Amino acid sequence: MTLKINVLATNKTQKEISQNQSYLPVMIEKDAEFEGIGMGILSDGTPYLNQRGLAALCGVQNAHIGTISSLWNDPDQRPRIKTIKGLLEKINKSIEFPHIEITHRGRVHYCYPADVCLAILEYYAFDAGTNVSPPARDNFRLLAGSKLKELIYSQLGYDPSGKNNDKFKKWHERLALNYQSAPKGYFHVFNEAHTIIYELIMAGAEINENFVVDISIGIHWSKYWEASGLAEEYDVRKKYPHRKRQAEAVQTA
Repeated sequence: MTLKINVLATNKTQKEISQNQSYLPVMIEKDAEFEGIGMGILSDGTPYLNQRGLAALCGVQNAHIGTISSLWNDPDQRPRIKTIKGLLEKINKSIEFPHIEITHRGRVHYCYPADVCLAILEYYAFDAGTNVSPPARDNFRLLAGSKLKELIYSQLGYDPSGKNNDKFKKWHERLALNYQSAPKGYFHVFNEAHTIIYELIMAGAEINENFVVDISIGIHWSKYWEASGLAEEYDVRKKYPHRKRQAEAVQTA
């Protein structure tokens, strides 16, 4: 695939993407960039490409994709907008706007759902007249149908069936099993490790009965406590039950 994006100087005569557009109340659940193609998955499971990623896939300037968005609801519909909308209608898709604007990690992202991406890709592959793009044609042949969605899901390790979506279930179970098990007022690793474990889960780690990272942290903390003689300064540690499973307890402190 031809992935290089040549920077195009801003055209002051072009309309800007409207800041008042409607968009779904969703967030970005996962996002990444692979070989210059920015992609992600929204919190409702929708796979998408960002604006630069879609432009790279189509072999056109980023500004051309932005223009499609800015002219989408123009009263005087341009031929390319009509063609792209017609391609979406063939798969029974009628959308108010081609992208969803989301602020993620302090930056605005223009997220183009996979179905919209394929319609725009098909336009540049076959229907753009003198602007037909050979890279778009090659990529459309590779990604037509459900292939683009499957690619995004695969690259981001997402299971669209929902079987593995409840990734916090085991951790929540352990929270319930060990709720208020430590003596009141004491520092304990289980409570302090929440942020680390959350980051691990979000990064794809499977936290379950066989991967109990807070116990490992606790062991290292205990060794540090003993080696540093902290009991003399802060009093001795107290043990309390810690459960990995129902009807199982491990003494820790």
